[in-house]
Amino acid sequence: MDGFNLQEMLAQARQQAEKLQEKMQQVTIEASSGGGSVTVKMNGQKQLLSVVIEPEVVKSGDIEMLQDLVTAAVNEASRKVDDALKSSLGGMFGGMGLPGM
Repeated sequence: MDGFNLQEMLAQARQQAEKLQEKMQQVTIEASSGGGSVTVKMNGQKQLLSVVIEPEVVKSGDIEMLQDLVTAAVNEASRKVDDALKSSLGGMFGGMGLPGM
């Protein structure tokens, strides 16, 4: 096992994971639904930062539609965070020869 040091690889992986966590804390994702009627912001840790609802949507009185628009915007933001995470992981670990990265 010349040149293979499991502890060193684990230490590198831990360090990369910490860097990724720091990076994802700084990421802010925005997503909207209903043609911009509902817009949400979420950080890279999937914490919802803000929800903006256009007044016209509220005036319509259609609560079920508003709920669906909020749900759709939050789900889209979550998907975007996942994509950003996958992209970052691929870049960080792609050179290590790990399967699936």
